[in-house]
Amino acid sequence: MSVSDYTETEGLPAADRAPYKPWSYDLASAKLYIPRLADGQDGWFAAALSSEKGKAPSRLAVFAEQPQHKRWEMVSVVDLDSHRLPNIALDREGYAMAVAANDHKHLAADLLRTAVLDNFATGGTNTGSKVFTPTAASKRQVKVHSDAATRFGDKGTSVFEEADNRFTDAYALKTEDSGALVLFSHTHTQTDAVAHSGLQINPGKEDRAWLHDAPRMSILHTFVCNDAATVPAKAEPSRLIGYTCARTDASGPPVPS
Repeated sequence: MSVSDYTETEGLPAADRAPYKPWSYDLASAKLYIPRLADGQDGWFAAALSSEKGKAPSRLAVFAEQPQHKRWEMVSVVDLDSHRLPNIALDREGYAMAVAANDHKHLAADLLRTAVLDNFATGGTNTGSKVFTPTAASKRQVKVHSDAATRFGDKGTSVFEEADNRFTDAYALKTEDSGALVLFSHTHTQTDAVAHSGLQINPGKEDRAWLHDAPRMSILHTFVCNDAATVPAKAEPSRLIGYTCARTDASGPPVPS
């Protein structure tokens, strides 16, 4: 359970709290991609994980060395929409080949991050539809935008924007076709607001941990997300193969009493 999940669950009435079911993976089915790194580089590796033996991987995780804490930590996990991962290039000793996530213009994690943010903010109108070919994951992001745009009708608005991103590290592995598998994170906000005075937004029970059932004029939600994309060797559209978001905060001015 993430900190976000725990916070949201703690805000629910006891009767509404579903029993916690920890996610586990089959160790024998896990595929580890361990890159050979230069001296002085912090270690990291990627793991394709399946919940059942013999099943295709459903999650992609990154574990990174944290020298300041003297331990390894899982720093990213993505639920995969596409369970067919690209073939990762391996050297003669079985090590994966890490590539700099911002080395090439069309491989840049910053470009992928901008396109993902555009999927949420505009439905992919500006860069999302140019950087990504349509996939289940990118279509889900576009649907989040379109659903929010009509959620309140003429009584309110819902706007997505880029937010300050604390998690700027990106991880990339070379694929056998000389492309790359890139894992990165982004942060965005969703601002819901009433169209005019006299209206209010009533928080739902899943909002209680942050908003405490108090009606609001507007609500600013913050989401931190992990994303995974495959990037071709040539300058062609990339494929978003999965993403996972969690709300980390919600706030807004209460309706005047």
